Amino acid sequence: MAIIPYREQDHAKLVSIWERAVRATHMFLAEKDIVFYKSVVSEALADMEIWEAVDLADEPNGFIGMDGKHIEMLFVDGDKHGQGLGPMLITHVIQLKGNDLKVDVNEQNEGAARFYARMGFVQTGRSELDGSGNPFPLLHLEMKKKSSAANILR
Repeated sequence: MAIIPYREQDHAKLVSIWERAVRATHMFLAEKDIVFYKSVVSEALADMEIWEAVDLADEPNGFIGMDGKHIEMLFVDGDKHGQGLGPMLITHVIQLKGNDLKVDVNEQNEGAARFYARMGFVQTGRSELDGSGNPFPLLHLEMKKKSSAANILR
Protein backbone atom coordinates (compact mmCIF):
# COMPACT_ATOMS: atom_id res chain seq x y z
CA MET A 1 0.00 0.00 0.00
CA ALA A 2 1.01 3.56 -0.65
CA ILE A 3 -0.50 6.89 0.39
CA ILE A 4 -0.88 9.36 -2.46
CA PRO A 5 -2.58 12.74 -2.91
CA TYR A 6 -6.13 12.86 -4.28
CA ARG A 7 -6.44 12.07 -7.97
CA GLU A 8 -9.48 13.45 -9.77
CA GLN A 9 -9.75 10.27 -11.84
CA ASP A 10 -10.40 8.35 -8.58
CA HIS A 11 -13.30 10.56 -7.51
CA ALA A 12 -16.09 8.08 -8.35
CA LYS A 13 -14.09 5.22 -6.79
CA LEU A 14 -13.69 7.16 -3.54
CA VAL A 15 -17.41 7.92 -3.43
CA SER A 16 -18.07 4.19 -3.95
CA ILE A 17 -15.65 3.32 -1.13
CA TRP A 18 -17.51 5.80 1.08
CA GLU A 19 -20.88 4.27 0.21
CA ARG A 20 -19.78 0.66 0.78
CA ALA A 21 -18.14 1.58 4.08
CA VAL A 22 -21.19 3.53 5.26
CA ARG A 23 -23.57 0.73 4.33
CA ALA A 24 -21.40 -1.68 6.34
CA THR A 25 -20.99 0.50 9.44
CA HIS A 26 -23.73 3.14 9.65
CA MET A 27 -26.77 0.95 10.31
CA PHE A 28 -28.55 3.91 11.90
CA LEU A 29 -28.87 5.70 8.54
CA ALA A 30 -31.96 5.27 6.37
CA GLU A 31 -31.61 4.96 2.60
CA LYS A 32 -32.67 8.59 2.13
CA ASP A 33 -29.89 9.64 4.53
CA ILE A 34 -27.27 7.69 2.59
CA VAL A 35 -28.43 9.27 -0.68
CA PHE A 36 -28.26 12.74 0.92
CA TYR A 37 -24.79 12.28 2.44
CA LYS A 38 -23.44 10.66 -0.73
CA SER A 39 -24.01 13.91 -2.61
CA VAL A 40 -22.47 15.89 0.26
CA VAL A 41 -19.38 13.67 0.25
CA SER A 42 -19.06 13.78 -3.53
CA GLU A 43 -18.97 17.58 -3.46
CA ALA A 44 -16.71 17.74 -0.40
CA LEU A 45 -14.00 15.53 -1.89
CA ALA A 46 -13.01 18.27 -4.33
CA ASP A 47 -12.88 20.91 -1.59
CA MET A 48 -10.59 19.34 0.99
CA GLU A 49 -7.17 17.76 1.31
CA ILE A 50 -7.58 14.07 0.43
CA TRP A 51 -5.03 11.29 0.78
CA GLU A 52 -5.70 7.94 -0.87
CA ALA A 53 -4.46 4.52 0.20
CA VAL A 54 -3.73 2.66 -3.05
CA ASP A 55 -2.76 -0.96 -3.56
CA LEU A 56 -0.08 -2.43 -5.83
CA ALA A 57 -2.51 -2.23 -8.76
CA ASP A 58 -2.79 1.53 -8.07
CA GLU A 59 -6.44 1.14 -7.01
CA PRO A 60 -7.76 3.17 -4.07
CA ASN A 61 -8.78 1.10 -1.04
CA GLY A 62 -9.42 3.92 1.41
CA PHE A 63 -8.97 7.64 1.96
CA ILE A 64 -8.75 10.37 4.55
CA GLY A 65 -10.06 13.91 4.10
CA MET A 66 -8.55 16.78 6.06
CA ASP A 67 -9.47 20.38 6.76
CA GLY A 68 -6.34 21.71 8.41
CA LYS A 69 -5.82 19.45 11.44
CA HIS A 70 -9.42 18.22 11.47
CA ILE A 71 -10.17 14.80 10.02
CA GLU A 72 -13.35 15.35 8.04
CA MET A 73 -13.64 11.77 6.79
CA LEU A 74 -11.79 8.48 6.94
CA PHE A 75 -13.19 5.53 5.02
CA VAL A 76 -11.75 2.15 4.10
CA ASP A 77 -13.40 -0.26 1.68
CA GLY A 78 -15.33 -2.85 3.67
CA ASP A 79 -13.33 -5.83 2.43
CA LYS A 80 -10.12 -4.07 3.53
CA HIS A 81 -11.19 -3.43 7.14
CA GLY A 82 -8.75 -4.78 9.71
CA GLN A 83 -5.76 -4.65 7.36
CA GLY A 84 -4.14 -1.55 8.84
CA LEU A 85 -5.26 1.04 6.29
CA GLY A 86 -6.98 3.26 8.85
CA PRO A 87 -3.91 3.48 11.10
CA MET A 88 -1.72 3.98 8.02
CA LEU A 89 -3.81 6.97 6.93
CA ILE A 90 -3.84 8.43 10.46
CA THR A 91 -0.06 8.00 10.70
CA HIS A 92 0.37 9.77 7.37
CA VAL A 93 -1.52 12.86 8.50
CA ILE A 94 0.32 12.86 11.86
CA GLN A 95 3.59 12.98 9.94
CA LEU A 96 2.26 15.90 7.87
CA LYS A 97 0.40 17.88 10.51
CA GLY A 98 1.51 16.72 13.95
CA ASN A 99 -0.48 14.79 16.51
CA ASP A 100 -2.89 17.51 17.63
CA LEU A 101 -5.63 16.22 15.33
CA LYS A 102 -9.38 16.44 15.83
CA VAL A 103 -12.26 14.39 14.46
CA ASP A 104 -16.03 14.12 14.91
CA VAL A 105 -17.56 10.65 14.87
CA ASN A 106 -21.19 9.56 14.83
CA GLU A 107 -22.11 8.41 18.32
CA GLN A 108 -24.07 5.46 16.86
CA ASN A 109 -20.97 4.26 14.97
CA GLU A 110 -19.43 2.49 17.96
CA GLY A 111 -16.81 0.74 15.83
CA ALA A 112 -15.43 4.07 14.63
CA ALA A 113 -15.41 5.45 18.18
CA ARG A 114 -13.40 2.40 19.34
CA PHE A 115 -11.03 2.78 16.36
CA TYR A 116 -10.28 6.40 17.20
CA ALA A 117 -9.83 5.55 20.90
CA ARG A 118 -7.22 2.94 19.88
CA MET A 119 -5.53 5.63 17.77
CA GLY A 120 -5.17 7.85 20.84
CA PHE A 121 -8.20 10.14 20.53
CA VAL A 122 -10.25 11.16 23.57
CA GLN A 123 -13.72 12.65 23.71
CA THR A 124 -13.81 16.38 24.37
CA GLY A 125 -17.46 17.10 23.63
CA ARG A 126 -20.72 15.99 22.09
CA SER A 127 -23.33 17.54 19.80
CA GLU A 128 -26.94 16.38 19.43
CA LEU A 129 -26.96 17.18 15.70
CA ASP A 130 -24.50 16.43 12.94
CA GLY A 131 -22.94 19.10 10.71
CA SER A 132 -25.98 19.06 8.43
CA GLY A 133 -28.38 19.65 11.34
CA ASN A 134 -29.67 16.07 11.34
CA PRO A 135 -30.36 14.15 14.58
CA PHE A 136 -27.24 11.99 14.44
CA PRO A 137 -25.22 12.92 17.56
CA LEU A 138 -21.52 13.55 17.12
CA LEU A 139 -18.70 12.84 19.53
CA HIS A 140 -15.93 15.45 19.31
CA LEU A 141 -12.53 13.81 19.69
CA GLU A 142 -8.97 15.09 19.97
CA MET A 143 -5.75 13.15 19.81
CA LYS A 144 -3.85 12.95 23.07
CA LYS A 145 -0.72 15.07 22.82
CA LYS A 146 1.54 12.14 23.72
CA SER A 147 0.33 9.98 20.82
CA SER A 148 2.73 9.46 17.98
CA ALA A 149 2.87 7.67 14.69
CA ALA A 150 5.18 5.06 16.24
CA ASN A 151 2.66 4.29 18.99
CA ILE A 152 -0.22 3.96 16.53
CA LEU A 153 1.43 1.32 14.41
CA ARG A 154 2.17 -0.98 17.37
